[in-house]
Amino acid sequence: MKAYRLSVKLKLGMIVFAGLIAIASLAYTQRLVERLREREQSVIQLWADAQAQVARAQRQSVNPYRAELEGLQAFLDRVGRGQVAADIAPATLDRYRQALMWAESMPPTGQLNFILDEILEPNPFGVPAIITDSASQEPIIWRNVDVRDPLGELSPADSIDAVQELRRLRAAMDATYEPIPIEITFPSSGGASSTKLRQYVHYGESSLIQELRIFPYVQLLFVGLFIVVGYVGFSYVRRSEQSNLWVGMAREAAHQLGTPISSLMGWIEILRMPDLKRARRTEAVDEIEKDVHRLRRVANRFSDIGSMPKMKPMDLTPVVRNTVDYIERRIPQQGGRVRLHVALPDALRAPINEELFAWVVENLLKNALDALDEAGGTIDVRGERIDGRVRIEVEDTGCGIERREWNNIFRPGFSTKQRGWGLGLSLAQRIVEDYHGGSLSLVRSRVGEGSTFRIELPAEG
Repeated sequence: MKAYRLSVKLKLGMIVFAGLIAIASLAYTQRLVERLREREQSVIQLWADAQAQVARAQRQSVNPYRAELEGLQAFLDRVGRGQVAADIAPATLDRYRQALMWAESMPPTGQLNFILDEILEPNPFGVPAIITDSASQEPIIWRNVDVRDPLGELSPADSIDAVQELRRLRAAMDATYEPIPIEITFPSSGGASSTKLRQYVHYGESSLIQELRIFPYVQLLFVGLFIVVGYVGFSYVRRSEQSNLWVGMAREAAHQLGTPISSLMGWIEILRMPDLKRARRTEAVDEIEKDVHRLRRVANRFSDIGSMPKMKPMDLTPVVRNTVDYIERRIPQQGGRVRLHVALPDALRAPINEELFAWVVENLLKNALDALDEAGGTIDVRGERIDGRVRIEVEDTGCGIERREWNNIFRPGFSTKQRGWGLGLSLAQRIVEDYHGGSLSLVRSRVGEGSTFRIELPAEG
């Protein structure tokens, strides 16, 4: 049925939606991870270059004239104590000492140390890195790894374990990224060849990238939970709807059977009257026959609901008129205060199941009667053929339906009547849509003015 197909489409739509979210999230996260990896590689490269520059500056900062400067310092001290005769004023002697102190501190490395210590060492990306010597392949410096630094503060056993952990981390880093070489060239004095030092920076992925890699799967998990919760909720709504439908069907069956049975009991009591006239007896027998036919029609209706009914092209006008006549004869006490008007053309043909279609019209007429108050009102039934479709409208001048309830009136179990069970309109809509390929809708309704329901079916030919 259409409701079942709708539920299947809804479930498939939820699964496809979750899959699209997962694919989009994976693609976006992968692009973000690649961008972060490039930034972290740039940071590591900058850190390696800074290490080389600092090492070179520190090596160059060894003053080759330290011995001479110390001799000059001793000479100035002896001049100041008067041990050496020299024509140097005290102020000039102080300036010589300041110049000597400045020469001993050359060349300065404070700027490089500041860049290394304050900017690059506290890596904001938390990139784990290890620097090893090319000769011994042993770790020299490491950052953002879970190993204590320096190793000298550890016990011998803990120091060995730390070195093994650093080696394991280095191997894991090399499996992800190629190490970055650091080459430092130191010029030698005295005509000797220059000295070269090579080290390697091994680095891995930061915790941020590792968390981003698992983020799509976490997101997919939440989407899956959303689907599960939505599926459970949707299944609960469907079970509740089916429960209301079965309860309503049972009550509708009792209601459908109750009217002819009550009529039969009344006619039986009339037949038991001892002084019953022949004409009256004949009338009672005829009415009993009509009620028996009515019971057979009710049985056929419920039988057709459970299986695919046979559709037959036929004129709708007699079917609608017969149903209107049946309802009109059984209108309660408001009697003449309820006016039923039928305006149907002579040829209004469509493929229908007569029993089920008559049931639809009957439900709409009963719904219109229930909408009328004690003062009565008018019910108009009209039909026409427009663009290959047959249209039948049932309009009443009853209490009307509030606009916010329009979407609920066809839901099983919903009813605006205190003693209603909310099945008539839902059942009528399912018969029209699922069996006849048409539509049943509320096209107009205003509180205090009435409502108009419309049936549309594909016309014959």
